[in-house]
Amino acid sequence: MQDEKREFWRWPEQRRASTEIDWKRGKIISAGIDVGSVSTQAVVMVDGKLYCYGNMRTGSSSRSSAEKAMKWALDLTGLKMENIQYLVGTGYGRVNVPMANRLITEIACHALGANCIYGPSVRTILDVGGQDIKAIRCDERGRVVNFLMNDKCAAGTGRGMEAIANLLAVPIEDVGDKSLQVDKEPPPASSTCVVFAKSEIIGLLREGWPVEKVLAAYCNAMAHKMVELLMRLGVEKEFAITGGQAKNIGTVKRVEKELGMEALKWADVDPQLAGAIGAALFAKALVEKGQKG
Repeated sequence: MQDEKREFWRWPEQRRASTEIDWKRGKIISAGIDVGSVSTQAVVMVDGKLYCYGNMRTGSSSRSSAEKAMKWALDLTGLKMENIQYLVGTGYGRVNVPMANRLITEIACHALGANCIYGPSVRTILDVGGQDIKAIRCDERGRVVNFLMNDKCAAGTGRGMEAIANLLAVPIEDVGDKSLQVDKEPPPASSTCVVFAKSEIIGLLREGWPVEKVLAAYCNAMAHKMVELLMRLGVEKEFAITGGQAKNIGTVKRVEKELGMEALKWADVDPQLAGAIGAALFAKALVEKGQKG
């Protein structure tokens, strides 16, 4: 009965604050809020270093989600909103970030954020969001050189994977590992459209396919859709993935295999924070520009 009420599609919400950084000694305190269609991240940086963050599910109101994520992050610290010198809003709901001093596109913010997380060698970024996929080329400073987006469809996106996780009653954070527990890789699911994929998956289960084989087929189809977009843009080393699906090892490994290229690995910083980190770094740069002026 408990499993029937569980929301398998939800990524665990999280927040963290550094115990090594004293924000009171910082020269520039900047912030970024990335309001996505699925999740919202609020990040505070002190002199360009990640100080605290909150990563929450986006609710029915982008404005409320932005406010709640920032409050949730700041509750771990003695830092107040008035201590933040500049805040940049980004993401799907950026126009509804009430405390933002400026709004910057998520494409620019993910490029700069990936540069911060993975280092200046990154040149190609695959950002898998809740409602779209973006392939981005950038330079050594994290500035966008070129980009492509998929169409406005949940196929191959985070929201599509969530729907499949819920249908199969597999926690979203376990989908990737479970999809790799197959002796032989199945062919890709014939459709990544959420509506048709659900019907197809029900059919496969009725045929006797185990859950891990169904997940492998769907992760395979998602990976192929991502690679198609990357190939249209052109992939230059080094390559990195941002967004929630960067944490889906089943999709990541299949993208790497099809590309014939390993993605840069993330360590301490959640790649889902890339957009908010990039926004906070833009905020820092704008403070510095104002000081010079």
